[in-house]
Amino acid sequence: MASLKPKLQVTVFSDYICPFCYIGDARLNRLRDQYDLKVNWNPLEIHPETSAKGVSVSSLGYSDTTWAQIMASLQALAAEDGLALGDCRLTTNSHSTLLLAEATKRYDVSKFYRLHQGLFETLFVKGDNIGDKEVLRQISRVVGLPSDLIDDAWGDPQYESYLQAYCDNATSLKVEATPIFIIGDKRLDGVVSLTQLYAAAADACLSRSSYNE
Repeated sequence: MASLKPKLQVTVFSDYICPFCYIGDARLNRLRDQYDLKVNWNPLEIHPETSAKGVSVSSLGYSDTTWAQIMASLQALAAEDGLALGDCRLTTNSHSTLLLAEATKRYDVSKFYRLHQGLFETLFVKGDNIGDKEVLRQISRVVGLPSDLIDDAWGDPQYESYLQAYCDNATSLKVEATPIFIIGDKRLDGVVSLTQLYAAAADACLSRSSYNE
């Protein structure tokens, strides 16, 4: 049975090591209550220089004072949405994570969304290193991914080409940070309010309706 909700296409630039993406993703999901949401995920590796072994966020150049301010802002945003959030002291390399997510998305969308949520929660709630391939395999087993898919994600060059295409798209659109939401002709940078997301969605549906008349 077809959904009676209006269809809404959203393009998202996101990285699993970005805590603001974790919060932005939760807000975007709230739109599913009113819309048949179709998301064009553009994974974007924002810190390729970071070690997959995991490092302190201090390696990103933030002072203790600055990071305390960022965390206060993150905790306030998470509280608004009822999200659990740890102290976010760890960052890592997301390349293997993005490859796994891309392979899973093309294998089974429902499993992709379970993995998608699990990756965010593993890093930002549990504080575990999602750059570690063994951690990723553990999450994958919980999701129910076959082991050969995991191996393909990290060994088949097609998935590298997909990530490069997303990177090229980001460059063409001058995307330099995450998250970014593109809804209709509106581009929303950063963690925007639910009100802004709903307004952009309504405008996109209105514009499409007017165009089809």
